Amino acid sequence: MRLANFVTARSGGLRTALRELGEGYTAAGHDTVLIVPGDSYTDEVSAQGRVITLPGPVVPFTGGYRVLLRKRPVRRLLEELAPDRLEVSDRFTLRWTGRWARERAIPSVMVSHESLAGLLGAIGMSRLADPLNARSAASYDTVLCTTAWAGREFARLGAENLVRVPLGVDLEVFHPRRRDPDLRLRYASPDTVLLVHCGRLSSEKRPDRSIEALRALRAEGVPAVLVVAGDGPLRDRLERDAGDLPVRFERFIPDRHHVAALLATADVVLAPGPIETFGLAALEALASGSPVVVDRTSALPEVIGDAGVATDGADLASGVRELLARPEAARRAAARARAERYGWPAAVEGFLTVHGATVGLRALGRSI
Repeated sequence: MRLANFVTARSGGLRTALRELGEGYTAAGHDTVLIVPGDSYTDEVSAQGRVITLPGPVVPFTGGYRVLLRKRPVRRLLEELAPDRLEVSDRFTLRWTGRWARERAIPSVMVSHESLAGLLGAIGMSRLADPLNARSAASYDTVLCTTAWAGREFARLGAENLVRVPLGVDLEVFHPRRRDPDLRLRYASPDTVLLVHCGRLSSEKRPDRSIEALRALRAEGVPAVLVVAGDGPLRDRLERDAGDLPVRFERFIPDRHHVAALLATADVVLAPGPIETFGLAALEALASGSPVVVDRTSALPEVIGDAGVATDGADLASGVRELLARPEAARRAAARARAERYGWPAAVEGFLTVHGATVGLRALGRSI
């Protein structure tokens, strides 16, 4: 059984990871149930297994994220479904499920999808991160981190139950062949540099830095334009801040193939978030053949390697200039080659190995 908070119809990385892992578990022959918050109760069966939505309140100022706040309906489902294993993508209102599982001798895994130290630090409450992380590590049998960077906030507390398994990318959907000259002409002329920022427009993602990078490049005479693909609570402010800069705001794009075409058509993709623990959007850009500029303080340098550039988050423009100085064919080939290290079948196998549930793994290459 899998539980997750902070999932909406428009949330990106976490929803993608849950879907891809669920489809992989199902393809490997496992019965899976995912419980997430929503505005009403639903119970559906899909390619990722059974998905149950329980009513959960919206967290203020997050642009629509919901949480499973009430224990009773979650506990009722846990008791009714009697899972063999528990996987929890949350360390807030669902931490109690680790103790529930331990009392019943059910193996449990908490997946760390965010930097708690980073999130709390952004609101001046960083002192709470260590005690909360210590409780999370003690509550579950295993803490699964997707990068070494993500694991450091647990490792420095002495947690000994850490494992690292990278996430993946759909190497077929996100592919350089989706580069679209006609799509490019919607945003830029042939001699213009097309920048893309793809992600949620919220404070922890620092989308303002992408607009400032465009401003700096234009001031230096670089004929760049920026497409911002995504939605969130900062959208209106960002549109005001962009002023008369050539910025095109695209709201949430539900069609993955459209997103893939946009990423493949970009010259450079910007991923300025300073507390990203993995960065699926950046990896999707690499798979599409587009290099990425990232914040060097995040986990993204670990993921992108030499297929992009890591800079001070306030100076993304320098990273763009560095990438544009490389031959286009070489930088695009390097991006794709780096992404090919991160297929979803390998991620699914890694997660199932952590669960000790490897039955059916040989089918993954054919089924996912």
